[in-house]
Amino acid sequence: MKIAMIGHKRIPSREGGVEVVVEELSTRLVKDGYQVDVYNRKGKNVQDKNADKENKNLKEYKGVRIITIPTINKKGIDALLYSILATVRALFGHYDVIHFHAEGSCAMLWLPHLFGIRTVATIHGLDWQRSKWGGLASRYIKFGEKIAAKYADEIIVLSKGVEKYFKKTYNRNTNFIPNGVNIPTIREPKIIKEKYGLDKDSYILFLARIVPEKGLHYLIEAYNNIKTDKKLVIAGGASHTDDYLKKIKDMVKGNPNIIMTGFVQGRELEELYSNCYLYCLPSDIEGMPLSLLEAMSYGCSCLVSDIEENIQVVGNFANKFKRGNKEELEKKLKTMLKNRMNQKDGIKKYILNKYCWNNIVCDLEVLYKK
Repeated sequence: MKIAMIGHKRIPSREGGVEVVVEELSTRLVKDGYQVDVYNRKGKNVQDKNADKENKNLKEYKGVRIITIPTINKKGIDALLYSILATVRALFGHYDVIHFHAEGSCAMLWLPHLFGIRTVATIHGLDWQRSKWGGLASRYIKFGEKIAAKYADEIIVLSKGVEKYFKKTYNRNTNFIPNGVNIPTIREPKIIKEKYGLDKDSYILFLARIVPEKGLHYLIEAYNNIKTDKKLVIAGGASHTDDYLKKIKDMVKGNPNIIMTGFVQGRELEELYSNCYLYCLPSDIEGMPLSLLEAMSYGCSCLVSDIEENIQVVGNFANKFKRGNKEELEKKLKTMLKNRMNQKDGIKKYILNKYCWNNIVCDLEVLYKK
């Protein structure tokens, strides 16, 4: 079969969860004999500044054909123009399936439907809820959600909560196919020791995009109220959220035990996961948090907010606190700093068995053939 994928920014890239998912799915589908065209969005990588040099004029990646769509470098407009041009271009690609990722890109899904081309939509989360989008952008994303509900041949959701939402809101049945995780490479603390003075079990880790819905401000407030020799490491870059990033930088001023690394990947990322004492994700909103999957694949002890998307991932293998409750977060942090759950092997086995990319791709192939 010949598949097109539209809706991400660029692969290969860790700019966000959608990019990781598109890369994992497309490269594995190629290994299984599918022909996959991935429609990259032209523009600067806001997370990894080196990626633009490495991936400039990229035409192929691990057997996946890369088609780069030009656009305008302006927040909101770039994504809109990209989805229009990519969809129109895909009409002439003789695809068996056009697979749209994220709600915004689904606004153009009606067009291949009109031409009788089969479509699949993956809803990575209810993106119109995210605070970084203004009123007009949120309405456009919500419009994309409605188009997917009405016209997509199949809809994939990443959480049971979104599955219930589509049934209740649109009376639309969906397919629950979650994200996956790879077997990790465990690393000794070398780069992070040289750059930040970090040893094994010497820090609490927050690793995610620095956007309001990730709840980083709750964690910083709670941490600043705790007496501990463990440092707080904040790893990640902003995503069209410069005002929020400034707020975070102001919050960490004066505390030398809080380290902001910026965007990380490769060996440095592996070392941060491998050696943290505790991973914390205090999100208000999630689709399906890949960073949490990755942390658990390393056997990290985790503390997460009690939103359904987090609980679905962690099962009984993490501590939880009530979303947005800074006092409870502080209390749970103190408890885990005294005595964390030591279930490293159990956590790894649970997460790698439940969220295996190869099994997830098999489920996707069944859906394509259907």
